[in-house]
Amino acid sequence: MAKLILTNEVAGLGSAGDVVEVKNGYARNYLIPQGFAVTWSRGGEKQVASIRAARESRAIHDHEEAVALKNALESTKVRLAVKAGAEGRLFGSVKTVDIADAVKAAGVGELDKRRIHITSPIKAVGEHEATVRLREDLTAVITLQVVAAK
Repeated sequence: MAKLILTNEVAGLGSAGDVVEVKNGYARNYLIPQGFAVTWSRGGEKQVASIRAARESRAIHDHEEAVALKNALESTKVRLAVKAGAEGRLFGSVKTVDIADAVKAAGVGELDKRRIHITSPIKAVGEHEATVRLREDLTAVITLQVVAAK
């Protein structure tokens, strides 16, 4: 088992700044090369503190504020214009950065791209859904209207 410090949020494992133990192969072949984690050391505790401080500054602190943002996100259909071919297939796919920018442009709020989760790649125009984890205990579902850009 390898002891690691997460530098990014990893679904099913933890958030940035958490110290976790995973199997050696998972650490060596995926988490460390992707930049999601670094190996734990005693000197790394200072790094954990700085990562947690950065995470706290980005977090939504007030529960009522998070609930209000959830209601606003779920009641609004976010329109996203992307380049598409004649049959509605996109050139590429919609990324979490694109969704965060579209939500900000719609005036609903500002989201961290790392908290947005897309279940399957969005590669065609139409209505799609994405999940946003606003807090540890609160998630919102965004309805996206992907349309062809003119």
